[in-house]
Amino acid sequence: MFRGKNYKESAKLVDKANLYDPMEAFGLVITASKAKFDETVELHVRLGVDSRHADQQVRGAIVLPHGTGKVRKVLVFCKEERFQEALDAGADFVGAQDMVDRIQKENFFDYDVVVATPDMMGVVGRLGKILGPKGLMPTPKAGTVTPNIAQAVKEIKAGKIEYRLDKTNIIHCPIGKVSFGPEKLNDNFVALINAIIKAKPAAAKGQYIRSCVTASTMGPGVKINQAKLV
Repeated sequence: MFRGKNYKESAKLVDKANLYDPMEAFGLVITASKAKFDETVELHVRLGVDSRHADQQVRGAIVLPHGTGKVRKVLVFCKEERFQEALDAGADFVGAQDMVDRIQKENFFDYDVVVATPDMMGVVGRLGKILGPKGLMPTPKAGTVTPNIAQAVKEIKAGKIEYRLDKTNIIHCPIGKVSFGPEKLNDNFVALINAIIKAKPAAAKGQYIRSCVTASTMGPGVKINQAKLV
């Protein structure tokens, strides 16, 4: 794989064989960030579970203490009498059947999160094959199917993120921006990792957190000492 000059310079700062304490790891990620934009800092957590089994799924949502640094656009599906409530809470787009038609006919995807009231899921369900593969389908587990749309929208705008296991048993999540500094990144990291630990399935056996790596958008991965997390 071709690596640019900046990446190679940054990679020299990181000892790949070392497991760093979280604060030290985030300090390194910030030092190694060479891009001309405010890079997103991501967390990648490999778990000792098997995502092929329903009883070993790990999924949930959490409001990060300092948000993610990104303003996320929210689409709300609800009945017309609740449109204004959703807009007042900060929703960017609100609709019902008209929005379903727009997504199906115009490939409308200018949003990051979809929220729906339970009474709209019969309508939204028709979009499963379109929204599902993009990770946009609302679900009760993520708190995006709820009668309390105002609270859901406000939490998303405040930095609520969804975490879920992928097919390789890894959770990938943004935890902030390089400009946050080590302390805020660590606060967000602690909140997320505690949520993942609390979500441990009863069926999970052996070591739960296998590895934990943080990196900026363009920077090298820094391994966090997972033994100190559990």
